[in-house]
Amino acid sequence: MTTPSSGARRRTDNVLLRYRERDTPFAVSRQTATRLSDQLGLSETQVIHLALAELAAKHLPQYAPDDGAVSTEVIREIKKRVPQSKMSVTQRLF
Repeated sequence: MTTPSSGARRRTDNVLLRYRERDTPFAVSRQTATRLSDQLGLSETQVIHLALAELAAKHLPQYAPDDGAVSTEVIREIKKRVPQSKMSVTQRLF
């Protein structure tokens, strides 16, 4: 059996979490995880999931990416269907 190279990581349904001896901006100790668990009334696993969910909400887009600029054909069709007295078309928002 071959092992994955350092650039390719094998993904599984489980993750090994190694607590650090002390807290840093990028890691926590077991003591901190336990304190959070007690404070929030959650298991340590739930605390980890909560932290990851908050990071995802903060750093990942919460919407589907758009298809880019509106095509000339779409703008022409909008102008045909909507009376111009009720709408104005702009090429840029900013």
